[in-house]
Amino acid sequence: MPVARGFTDRETMSPTVPDEMWIRTIGVVGAGTMGGGIAQVAAQAGFEVVLIDQAEDWLDRGLAAITGSLDKLVSREKLDDRERDAILARIEGSTRIEHLAGCQLVIEAVTESFVTKAEVFTGVAEATGMDAIIASNTSSISISAIAATVPEPGRVAGMHFFNPVPVLSLVEVVRGIQTSDETAAAVSAVARRMGKTPVEVADSPGFVANRLLIPMINEAVSCLNEGVATAEDIDQVMKLGASHPIGPLALADLIGLDVCLSIMEVLHHDFGDDKYRPAPLLRRMVAAGRLGRKTRRGFHTYEAR
Repeated sequence: MPVARGFTDRETMSPTVPDEMWIRTIGVVGAGTMGGGIAQVAAQAGFEVVLIDQAEDWLDRGLAAITGSLDKLVSREKLDDRERDAILARIEGSTRIEHLAGCQLVIEAVTESFVTKAEVFTGVAEATGMDAIIASNTSSISISAIAATVPEPGRVAGMHFFNPVPVLSLVEVVRGIQTSDETAAAVSAVARRMGKTPVEVADSPGFVANRLLIPMINEAVSCLNEGVATAEDIDQVMKLGASHPIGPLALADLIGLDVCLSIMEVLHHDFGDDKYRPAPLLRRMVAAGRLGRKTRRGFHTYEAR
């Protein structure tokens, strides 16, 4: 793998012209829905990818999901067999975080927990030394707080992709207090090379998308709990009346009710405002293990895939 370009030579890097060409190998930590999607689009864009997960079976599921996604593109004649095989050849799976040593950019995509993310960032920093940009796919947690867990916090930024990653074009590029101009420019350039549209936002709880979206979902859960309408009718109202492509409760099922609850808890804690208090029904659904599509039951029921 190519040697990473260190931040010790940052005086040679332009703060206004992104020099993304030195980023050739991208590490992704977490082979779940988001991490697998990020790995796929990075490999499709021509990057070498190291996909890391802590358990071999989780890693295998993630790689299988990527293969299945690419097979669908082949069946739709958007890729041919040769292109699919070349993309898969650019993805190396591993359960050892030490395999990130040759990466110039590492994107963390693990569960929405500050403690877990801090542990991952510590491990990534040890594996890469001072030479890699480290980005988080967090939906709501402070980038400034995450950055404070590693040496050279100026190399840390948020890189918030949206599910499904291969389809949705937005990437929120989140600047923490410490994030350098070089880092923000580089991750924005990488996002563009992946075919995404980067939008730079400040490090505020929930950033922009989830500060608006998740409270709307939370209110839809409250409407359901109060008997204002059925889940199907709540979704239909927002699809037909607000031109949303998917209703808020179906979207919650897609995101994962546990993820929605985690984001609401961050908003409630960080803003200290009860308008962000998680709906009691949302808490009960998560406690019952009804998390949406990934458990085949949430506000709607889904057939086994």
